[in-house]
Amino acid sequence: MSLPPKPTAPSAPAGAPTAPGVTMPPRPAGRPAAAERRTLVVGKGISLQGTVADAERLVVDGTVESQMIQASELQITHSGVFKGEVQVEDAEIAGVFDGTITARGNLTIRATGRVLGVARCRRLSVEEGGQLSGRMEMLTDAQAAAAGQPSQPTQPAGAPAAPPRI
Repeated sequence: MSLPPKPTAPSAPAGAPTAPGVTMPPRPAGRPAAAERRTLVVGKGISLQGTVADAERLVVDGTVESQMIQASELQITHSGVFKGEVQVEDAEIAGVFDGTITARGNLTIRATGRVLGVARCRRLSVEEGGQLSGRMEMLTDAQAAAAGQPSQPTQPAGAPAAPPRI
């Protein structure tokens, strides 16, 4: 016995209005829309441990523990907790960040936000009620550019070179 095919809605051609008289505004050519960026959302009640690769935007509403995350944007909501190290372009903290954060651009600590540990950034904004406990370092333009480069492990002078891995 076979089932009848499911009815489908006709698809509108590209650029057609979404409703009578309503059109979508053109998207600027600069940055992709937030929905088009590679976004990882860690939802409320969710815990994540490990490494996140290739996420442009990380939104933490639950708990994240990571050795190192690199992304363009970090957003920790009022219920979010991040423990570990992160390098981002911009960060907005409304929950708890515990570790080392390097923001090559803006670091914004909202009224409900708490940053514990080491915070490095070019521009800092703290709303009334926001907390920063630990060490704060303001980056120069040159330091911010260097922070965006992947770091290479360094060897002490005179240390023997490691044998090649086969």
